[in-house]
Amino acid sequence: MEQFTGNKAVMEGDAAHHLGNVLRAQTGQLYELSDGSAAWLAKIESVARNRVEFALLERLSEPKPVGDITLLLSVVKFDAFEWAIEKATELGVAKIIPVAASRSEKGLLAAAAKRSQRWQKILVEASQQSRRLRVPQLDELTKPAQAFTDQVSRFCLMLSERSDAPSIRISLEKAKSVTAALAIGPEGGWTDDELISARAAGFREASLGQLILRTETAVIAALAMLNFALSPD
Repeated sequence: MEQFTGNKAVMEGDAAHHLGNVLRAQTGQLYELSDGSAAWLAKIESVARNRVEFALLERLSEPKPVGDITLLLSVVKFDAFEWAIEKATELGVAKIIPVAASRSEKGLLAAAAKRSQRWQKILVEASQQSRRLRVPQLDELTKPAQAFTDQVSRFCLMLSERSDAPSIRISLEKAKSVTAALAIGPEGGWTDDELISARAAGFREASLGQLILRTETAVIAALAMLNFALSPD
């Protein structure tokens, strides 16, 4: 826990213990801190067992996201899912919606609720690493039809393995809005019913090519291209 008052900040609890006893932080060292609304360059003034005190030296510039992107990510094996949400956070997504797709493993869906605290921690740490001031919103596990319907008024893109799906390059040529939603399916892809539901909600199908990518690879590739498409000229 960090407390900011005037030009001072105090870190307490597990984070302070880790910084002082594991990382061996010392007086005079510089760190970057954030109170959720601003980032600061700070210098350690004192280190105790579970308390570290800082002096705030200067406010750092705030990196601005390219757009307001929501990621609809089907639940897959947790190591891949967690790696994917970490990288999605680094790539600037504003919201992540875990999706209970028809082809997601039922055992994973049953266990997903118990992982939410761990997932939230991953988002916090990835935000800190990438100097994000705001942690992405993590929604509860949602069924595909509801997740699709909630994205009205956004530029909506759905990755598809169908042979006749247009190239993502062609689909992104129509990306004019700074608010977007990207839906990525599970192993085995989306079912026909899910594709129909997505189309009805305004999603465009897009292909990343003939190669079949792992979910986490598709997340990085698609988000990087979407960020590029939404970037101002």
